[in-house]
Amino acid sequence: MTDFDKALKVGRPPTIQTLFPNSKALIVSGKFMDRAMLKKGNTICMAANGRSNLVIRGVLMAAQRANAAIIIEIARSEGGADAYCAVNYWNIARQVDAICNELKITVPVTVHADHYGIKSRDAVEFAKAEIPSLFEFGITSMSIDASHMPDDENLLASLALKPLVPDWAGYETEVGEIKGSEGLSTVEEALFLIRGLNAHGIFPNWIALNNGTTHGIEASGQGIQVDLTADIHNALKPYKVSGAQHGTSGNSSDRLREIAEKTRTTKANVATALQMISWGVEVNDYGNAILNEDGTFRKVKGQGVDEALWEKMVAYAGKQGWTKGNFKKLNLPFENHILGQPKAIRDRMAKRVEDFAYGMIADVLGGKDTADIVIGEILSTGGYDPGPQAERLEDPKEWTEAKIREKAPISSDKGPEGDFED
Repeated sequence: MTDFDKALKVGRPPTIQTLFPNSKALIVSGKFMDRAMLKKGNTICMAANGRSNLVIRGVLMAAQRANAAIIIEIARSEGGADAYCAVNYWNIARQVDAICNELKITVPVTVHADHYGIKSRDAVEFAKAEIPSLFEFGITSMSIDASHMPDDENLLASLALKPLVPDWAGYETEVGEIKGSEGLSTVEEALFLIRGLNAHGIFPNWIALNNGTTHGIEASGQGIQVDLTADIHNALKPYKVSGAQHGTSGNSSDRLREIAEKTRTTKANVATALQMISWGVEVNDYGNAILNEDGTFRKVKGQGVDEALWEKMVAYAGKQGWTKGNFKKLNLPFENHILGQPKAIRDRMAKRVEDFAYGMIADVLGGKDTADIVIGEILSTGGYDPGPQAERLEDPKEWTEAKIREKAPISSDKGPEGDFED
């Protein structure tokens, strides 16, 4: 029996075993991804937002080619109840599993529910009812993002909802909603959140920060603040939490390499770039769309979707008043049109994603051969849950609701309002 077969036998969580009893897809907890990246050192796992079936397909092909562990994810805005993508929280694991079996993908994959946004106290009760369904449908890792609210409400919402995430699953928390150079996260905010969670026996794998980047198409701004990120990660070192880098579109490969080298970042989200590349939009070397002089996207002839379909997509967006970043809303109305194209066109779309993702995994994030490390971690664990890396350092008596409200940092600048969820 190969190591892969052994890992397949013991490494899949119970929900995955129930859903896919005869599967050869190694779908695992996000905890293993974090551990493997730390073990290799200066390495980040790509977390690809699978906004379409062909994006998922291309990324899995790239991971197989690089022998790299991979995270396939979807955010609440992309794939929640009010989604703008056909891929959603409840079907993404089935799509990942089906593609892995079809293409004989043998690298470990985590299926992550990203940015489960909580924007008010009232939203917590609804979330308590909905979150269990995500895991019942195959999610193996989750981000609970209450960072839109003040710091005390963020922590209290996280404490209320984390018990709904299985102990074996990967867990991500967030401080400072991601929205560019305004409302940057601070050491004080990050420590407040992680210390409060720690006091209650909650040990996140990742924390996402507003460290100076935006989601989607980066039109301006100085991008990721590496020194700020390093300072926060150093302050959090006793709590053994890694960083999740959001909003990589618009940041150069050199900036991402610097994040890998100088911080404890082990997860990097890639979303808009993969969408644009699959459609055939011309991009620069790090996936940012190149625009025509009139601000429209430049389509590469013979790449991505069929030219006639692209014209329909552009015309539809025009009627809706969608420009630039809002082109993402084309995913839902056009997924079936895209999947109905001839196989040669579907293949070239997936291949374009594969080539870009492979370059990022192998040449920027350092992810080559991390699949073997994850499999090794599963075998040394002997099961699907490696347990927490941290231990309780804080006194829970000092982190009651009353004391949380008393200790909370003075209301920090959360930055401007806007759609920054994916």
